[in-house]
Amino acid sequence: PVPQVPLEPQPVQPPPTLPSPLPAPPTQQQTGAPNPNATLAGKPGDPSDVDEVALTARPVLTLPGQSSWDQGFQRLAESINLLRAEATKAGLKIAGRPLALFVETDDNGFKFEAMLPVDRAPDAAASGGLASGVRAGLSPSGRSLRFVHTAPYDDIDSTYETITAYLEAKNIVVKDAFLEEYVGELKDPGDPNLEINVYVQPK
Repeated sequence: PVPQVPLEPQPVQPPPTLPSPLPAPPTQQQTGAPNPNATLAGKPGDPSDVDEVALTARPVLTLPGQSSWDQGFQRLAESINLLRAEATKAGLKIAGRPLALFVETDDNGFKFEAMLPVDRAPDAAASGGLASGVRAGLSPSGRSLRFVHTAPYDDIDSTYETITAYLEAKNIVVKDAFLEEYVGELKDPGDPNLEINVYVQPK
């Protein structure tokens, strides 16, 4: 009867089955890289605070555009939807939240570059089949200050006023282009829970 006692613990050896989850990380690396909800900073921001983050350049599909201020939300949403359709057509996996780099603004409107992070740059054949204006590129990289806007898109001016005041108070000189990252979907400009990361890069 004595040997039977060790025999009972042996079936209780499912710990060897625990290694079976361990092979999962390789698959997580494959599925984890193209995470459509990944943000550039990799961690959520605090709406009540400013944090400094280091952005790493990622492959993106880009589409330049311009808009009046009144049509801004709609034009951004349309551009992002077009990039998503083009990524699917080219066999690319979406690897992050959509972005818009604001390259020029005036009283009448703004020029922007919509960006969609993808898992890899499209090959030459896929690049040739992309819609007019869509091309492969890289997202901005380097040291950035992140401000979080959680409010309707219509109220984003107040966030930019906060950013301007912060930069003036800290005497920080920044690049002219501001980068918006749409953590929430651009469906309703009045959505009170719309979350947007605004990245500002010091010179």
